Amino acid sequence: MEHWKRTIELANRYFGRGEYIDAREHYLQALALSQVLFERWRDADEAVAAYVISHHNLADVHLRLKQPEESAEYLCAIHEQLLRCLVDPRLKPELRQACLRHSRHSYLELLHFTTAHGETARIRRLLKRSVHPPAARARQALLHEVSHQGVH
Repeated sequence: MEHWKRTIELANRYFGRGEYIDAREHYLQALALSQVLFERWRDADEAVAAYVISHHNLADVHLRLKQPEESAEYLCAIHEQLLRCLVDPRLKPELRQACLRHSRHSYLELLHFTTAHGETARIRRLLKRSVHPPAARARQALLHEVSHQGVH
């Protein structure tokens, strides 16, 4: 986690100075770290947050590089991954719950993107899928699972 944080902080400094290519390279490194460590971090919420932040930072830097299509791809990729995690039975419940919480944020980011830059076919399909089955069923099942934890 500390290595990921240092990498993000360095990328943020590059971003703040307008050195977007260097920022992108470090955000890509942070993304790779967050992917490798996704299921290994002790704190599920931190793991998912790092993964989401890495994607969203890459989306932001691509907007600064005047590459909105690349930005949209990163926003879609993270939202799709969070939706897949919701229905992945091999993941720990706390990791799936963290994915549910963060999927709300990734959904809003997609909505903000479409307001500012327009909607792509992929975003349209993804937003529709986010409020319809199987994502909605997965959310309901996860909420049901959480409400019955600890009951014997």
